Amino acid sequence: MTLKEVKPGATVKVVKLSGEGAIKRRIMDMGITKGVEVFVRKVAPLGDPVEITVRGYELSVRKGDAELIEVEVM
Repeated sequence: MTLKEVKPGATVKVVKLSGEGAIKRRIMDMGITKGVEVFVRKVAPLGDPVEITVRGYELSVRKGDAELIEVEVM
C-alpha cells in the first residue's frame, strides 16, 4: 500500500521509499524515512496534495511523491 491510498485519519508506518536520486533525497529531507510514523490529516478533493503530520510537523506531499512511499497500517 502507498501513502496515496491511505484514508484521512489513519496512522501508518513507512516501510520503503521507492524512486531514485533527487526525488528520493527530497522525500528523505522532509523527514519521511523508513520506520517513521505518518498521520494522514486530509486529502485534497482531487487527491493532490496529501496533507500529513510527520515527526511533529505538517507537510503537504504531492500525489506523485505519495505513490513512492510504501506504508503499512499500524
